[in-house]
Amino acid sequence: MKTIKIGIIGLGTVGTGVVKILQQNQDLIQNRLGAIIEIAKVADLDFTYDRGISLNHLPLTQDALEVINDPQIPIVVELMGGEEPAASFLLKAIQNGKHVVTANKALLSTRGEEIFKSAFERQVDIGFEGSVCGGIPIIRAIKEGLSANKITTIFGILNGTANYILTRMTEEGKGFQAVLEEAKKLGYAEADPSLDVHGTDTTHKLSILLSLVYGKKISPEDIYTEGITRIHPLDIEFAVQLGYRIKLLAIFKDENGEIEARVHPTLIPADSLLSHVKGVNNAVFIYGDAVGSTLFYGQGAGMMPTGSAVVSDLIEISRNILKGNCGTMVPFFPENKNTITVKAKNQFFSRYYLRFSAQDRPGVLSQISGILGKFNISIASVIQRGQQEDGAVPIFMLIHKAREEYVAKALQEIDALPVVLDQTMLIRIEDHLID
Repeated sequence: MKTIKIGIIGLGTVGTGVVKILQQNQDLIQNRLGAIIEIAKVADLDFTYDRGISLNHLPLTQDALEVINDPQIPIVVELMGGEEPAASFLLKAIQNGKHVVTANKALLSTRGEEIFKSAFERQVDIGFEGSVCGGIPIIRAIKEGLSANKITTIFGILNGTANYILTRMTEEGKGFQAVLEEAKKLGYAEADPSLDVHGTDTTHKLSILLSLVYGKKISPEDIYTEGITRIHPLDIEFAVQLGYRIKLLAIFKDENGEIEARVHPTLIPADSLLSHVKGVNNAVFIYGDAVGSTLFYGQGAGMMPTGSAVVSDLIEISRNILKGNCGTMVPFFPENKNTITVKAKNQFFSRYYLRFSAQDRPGVLSQISGILGKFNISIASVIQRGQQEDGAVPIFMLIHKAREEYVAKALQEIDALPVVLDQTMLIRIEDHLID
């Protein structure tokens, strides 16, 4: 039976998962592939800590170039993370004529165009299924299963850490910081969780998905991004009372060529399927003009789910090698000259949830509503709570669909009022999900 050798750079959480899967499912993979995938070399700087697997029979090195320059290794797997030296390693491997697999979402969202172009020119394959939503095969779905469709809408819960925090806040009424510390202890949040809670990780993933949708790079800088750090238990409580749940949502809409791409906390109807996605799970809704609504759900991160996605890329590339049909896995071609313009934040139209912190005195509500009316912003409903929170009375308001530019200007004036004691909390609402 033919053997295909691979080299792995980075033996962290995902790298360990890849090794585990290749070892425990060795016979299954051989039967499906008709060949043996052999780990020929593993590069990492530190092999001293316990990974829960035996390293005795693995060919180890601390020099990644030993993997990249080995002529016996046709596939290089990069699982070290970060932009550099990961980008240099990938590009060097491609220049050496090697096929590559990566789960590095931050790298692909910023330098993917350069890496894909290099792979196209060298006619080598590149697999990156593990870069978005862990074990959910969302990359392959867009690239292959939905390739005949014009995709016009995506709603996604793409970050398990943020979703876990919001789930626990909803179920237990705890504050953000308390749940974040709990998530760290359980291993659901990194020691530095900023990429997750500020929405950056979700933006990187949405950038990759949209680059596949359009066959052209959509930069993370073009995607409006807002995190969950300001979400208060009061917002969770009143969202529930109003029939909503709060999720950190990746949103893409293409309406007659006008494109919105944004990531932010969002109120979604409690009876929608997305509202029931709890804990560290991910889910993605995609609407295609031919297929209609589709839903993808599962574990979005972790050793084994992401390792599963990486190994699936290894199997696909190995099949291409066996058939002599390589160079087919580049997601789009450099010749694509489509011009894509993404709406600026002030051009969004949305419904909004607003929470004001105001003094408990007559006339406050009339001052606030007067400023909203000045900007032609229509109020749908108001709830004023008599009980004070930190010396202020919260006022909750839902407003009808309005232009973000005018809402921002109105809130700037409202927050300057002497009777308003804190910055107004704004959360956008999506009532019409595609489920």
